[in-house]
Amino acid sequence: MRQVVQEFQRRAEQADFVAVIDDSGSHTARELLAEAGRLASAMSAGAVDGSGGTVMLQADNSWRTVAGTLAVGLGGGVLAVVNRHTTRAEFAAAFEDIRPDAVVAEPSAMDEWAVSELMKGEAGAGLAPDPVLEGWTCHAVPGQREVSRWSGGVLIGLTSGSTGRPKGVVQSEGALRYAGTSTIEINGLTRGDAVAAIVPLSSTAAYCFGVYLALLLGGPLVLMTKWDRAVALRRMAEAQVRWTMCVPTMALQMGAEAAGSGILGGVRAITVGGGPMDRGALARAEQSLGTKILRVFGMSECLGHTSPRPDQSEEIRLGRDGRPFPGTDLRAVTPEGDLAGPGVSGRAQVRGPSLFVGYARDGKVEAPALTEDGYFPTGDLLMTHEDGTITIMGREKDIIIRGGRNIDITEIERAVASYPRVARACVAAVPDEVLGERIALLVVTEDGGDIGLAEVTGHLDSVGLSRTKWPEFVYGIEELPQTKVGKLDRSGARELAHRLRTQTPGPA
Repeated sequence: MRQVVQEFQRRAEQADFVAVIDDSGSHTARELLAEAGRLASAMSAGAVDGSGGTVMLQADNSWRTVAGTLAVGLGGGVLAVVNRHTTRAEFAAAFEDIRPDAVVAEPSAMDEWAVSELMKGEAGAGLAPDPVLEGWTCHAVPGQREVSRWSGGVLIGLTSGSTGRPKGVVQSEGALRYAGTSTIEINGLTRGDAVAAIVPLSSTAAYCFGVYLALLLGGPLVLMTKWDRAVALRRMAEAQVRWTMCVPTMALQMGAEAAGSGILGGVRAITVGGGPMDRGALARAEQSLGTKILRVFGMSECLGHTSPRPDQSEEIRLGRDGRPFPGTDLRAVTPEGDLAGPGVSGRAQVRGPSLFVGYARDGKVEAPALTEDGYFPTGDLLMTHEDGTITIMGREKDIIIRGGRNIDITEIERAVASYPRVARACVAAVPDEVLGERIALLVVTEDGGDIGLAEVTGHLDSVGLSRTKWPEFVYGIEELPQTKVGKLDRSGARELAHRLRTQTPGPA
């Protein structure tokens, strides 16, 4: 993080500027650097070499996350970002894998996560937490700070593993810089432009395309602690934001709130990824907002590696997932191990400058499992097109097995989402004693009204979806379950569908 922080510091020395706009107001670069200096001193307390080492930071969407970044960069340390809603068990698991030299968070989080007890196991007994960041605390341990254990990594972001244990994805500054500069170039952003971060900054991607990208630009980073679509629209318009990234739910909610006003006409583009997307719904949202929406594909392990451009056609921007960043290679592989040609779905594999260093395990990097030629299997199904653009067909595991037949839930969701009354939809499996699994559909309607099975299947019939893929249960809900970073929570959706199924009679 040292390179971007030094650049930020030089710009601030030349002329102060507003670096953050959040719920508490505006914060200048020099103000943030002053706070960062005090925090850096607290983090290095007891260090043999005087460095900050590896720091776990409660990453909220406020100036504190930026100040924390600057502090870590000033000390040449490694930053691990943690969501405030992380449970005690999740934090303990992450702590075990990261083994931080310091933890920075609000006092209530420190208590909830039992940081003092964990720190005692890291030879931290006797060091009292220091007050930092206007009401937060820093708990550091004495001794040698070995950041070399991260093999060049500077950022650790937590992502959910298949077992439910959080995985720490370790990224280098080179990867962050490559992903950030590629995004700046694709979206036509320039020095000093304001960008917004409306998704939680505790994920690797949100941090990269929020905090790090804003530091690269040297302009205001517009933040909001709690998601509120009306506040988001107003704050972005007032700050003359030029770009932001969000999940589909947020884009559609902002589109509904804008009500055709074109309030974000000054925004060059909104990058959208991380969930099921429908071209028609996105097109209505961007028309209402007055900007362009770019449907993209990426992951924590290989940051934001595809994107269309704002000046491309709606079919490319909203109907596909862009093309790889320059220097990134993305391919589809058949079950037999052959390269899938255009129009053929295959397992996605990627390599490039933003590929991660590895996972945090037992206080050091565990190298990723790559193919012999250096590709990382993403777990997605991918189809390429003749022009080099790609379409993500869904996750390899996103299937329902009903009566021995594999059913791709992504295909159903896309067909359902094309119905004008549907704002958001999610397909989930519910258990069945005879067929193994049946198809349930969770739906949020545009008008908030009820929606029934007959209405949904009537639409699916009209668009030609095979009857074998029609849902057998439809449940209208107020909102789809979401993860801590605002993405669709498929595990939560399955649990909700199962619960609703047990409460509602259905087909025999």
